[in-house]
Amino acid sequence: MKDLAVLQAPKRIETEADLAAGAVVLVARDPRFVPILAAVGPLPLRRNADGFGALFAAIVGQQISTAAAAAIWARLEAGGLTEPAAILSAPDDVLRKAGLSRPKIGFARGLARADLDYAALRDLPSAAVVTQLVALPGIGRWTAEIYASFALGHADVIAAGDLALQQAAARAFGLPTRPGERDLRRMAEDWAPVRAVAARALWAYYRCATNREGIW
Repeated sequence: MKDLAVLQAPKRIETEADLAAGAVVLVARDPRFVPILAAVGPLPLRRNADGFGALFAAIVGQQISTAAAAAIWARLEAGGLTEPAAILSAPDDVLRKAGLSRPKIGFARGLARADLDYAALRDLPSAAVVTQLVALPGIGRWTAEIYASFALGHADVIAAGDLALQQAAARAFGLPTRPGERDLRRMAEDWAPVRAVAARALWAYYRCATNREGIW
């Protein structure tokens, strides 16, 4: 059954049907997700357009709450500050008023200057996407994996360093302590090739358990 499920696993998550197919694979790989999926209902697709805006939004969301990230992004959008040219021409105090910290202003300007070939990233495997993105200042593995999952639709990537995912895993699986990034990444090996579906399930579980969003 597991071998058949792997053959049917979606390589990209583009539609609700892909998510549904991935969920079938996931429960075949790890039956503990059966009650999790039953509790959370249909999983959110959360697919965003790729490109500078998606990667910039991931930088904005680094190490802050989803509510704070959403508020900052709304101010950036209102100020027309979500494109490379605007980021490079805006004074620091304008970006600070929108909510960006000094380091994130530097990261945003670095990304704007990087002139990434976003179209070329679409055809790369997850590991290559992560490797290319983490080479840029201010982009760590969490940011790169978030981009690969939500902007590129990769089905087998998980941002194991995400605190909400770690907390959700501890609650869902009755763990005595919250797993760290390395522990969660090791756990997630059992969820391949649909680790991004598992992540969506755990984020949804986190929302149900805490009444807070774990990811924007």
